[in-house]
Amino acid sequence: MSRGVVILGATGSVGRSALEVMAAQSEPPALEALTAYRDVERLAQLARAHRPRVAVIADPACGPALTAALSGTGIEIAAGMDALADVAGGTGSDTVLSAIVGAAGLLPTLAAVHAGKRVLIANKEPLVMAGGIVMAAARASGAEILPVDSEHNAIFQCLPTGYRCGQPPEGVERLILTASGGPFRSWSRAEMAAATPAQAVAHPNWEMGAKISVDSATMMNKGLEVIEAHWLFATAAEHIDIVVHPQSIVHSLVVYRDGSLLAQMGAPDMRIPIANALGHPERLPSGAATLDLIRAGSLQFEPADAERFPCLRLARAAIDGTDAAPTVLNAANEVAVEAFLSGRLAFDGIAAVIEATLEGAGRLAVRDSANLDAVIGLDGWARAFATERIAGAKYTA
Repeated sequence: MSRGVVILGATGSVGRSALEVMAAQSEPPALEALTAYRDVERLAQLARAHRPRVAVIADPACGPALTAALSGTGIEIAAGMDALADVAGGTGSDTVLSAIVGAAGLLPTLAAVHAGKRVLIANKEPLVMAGGIVMAAARASGAEILPVDSEHNAIFQCLPTGYRCGQPPEGVERLILTASGGPFRSWSRAEMAAATPAQAVAHPNWEMGAKISVDSATMMNKGLEVIEAHWLFATAAEHIDIVVHPQSIVHSLVVYRDGSLLAQMGAPDMRIPIANALGHPERLPSGAATLDLIRAGSLQFEPADAERFPCLRLARAAIDGTDAAPTVLNAANEVAVEAFLSGRLAFDGIAAVIEATLEGAGRLAVRDSANLDAVIGLDGWARAFATERIAGAKYTA
């Protein structure tokens, strides 16, 4: 186990699950820092229970409230985005779990990578936005990247012993990502057009935050995962497939050139991939129930339908487009999902806004994503374009 762990995004479902896994170990690692965006109450509760050296709130306006909530605990308090990067890249830890949802996770994740740490990546966005930059930084610093996202962790477990992310896996023909299909797997496009936020976040198998649940409902999460897998496993996107598996028991598969097909199976419980990444190469107890194959019964697999779920098509097009396209795709998706959740955009408007933003980037010949400043600039441009598109179209949920 690590000598010190930082959990970026501790108040989310992945962060809380990681704390459960760590607390269940006979010799838990030292907890260097817990961070949150602005959920002071939950961060303070977790900090009091797990006793990190530092608690960081990203929104500086929330700093005084966190200070008051943790008064007398001896826990150091910090606030602001720079403080997130400081604890991620600081000397008090050798392992950083990156579980911040959205583009906000990019800079602290990069800080950990530049510091040469073991970086457990649970959020897709840093690799979607800046996969080339992140992986190049890892090669330069010696940082070890380990996937926590259940599908990518499953692929990692199926690759040869000693495999290190960022290298082409030896003997591999294809990677297959599984998808539950989300809450609208059997819905028509007309039915989905009238879907409410409450329906979209009601995932049938996994407990996730609202944004990730909507991404599952649109199946954009699978498109983002293809981009993520491309960078993690140095595999061309045309060799990465998606198959719908409603039971969420087979978490992903690897096809070898000799015809072998290896699958990683388990209960749909994020504690399993978290424990795998935290303990790698050792196996740690996760606290999750062992899969009962008899009770699970038959397993079902279906093709992914890009006609009913156009976000799959858009993500594939982004991979095949300019280097800038995935950054634009991700930013537009975040803006559109937030608008849907707040009642300002219909469900089918999410894909429409993303497509319009990608087309806008193409007309402007927006192509530069070679450095971090360019990525951040692209992200800002795409968010502004998508926001204007939503306001101008006057969508209603």
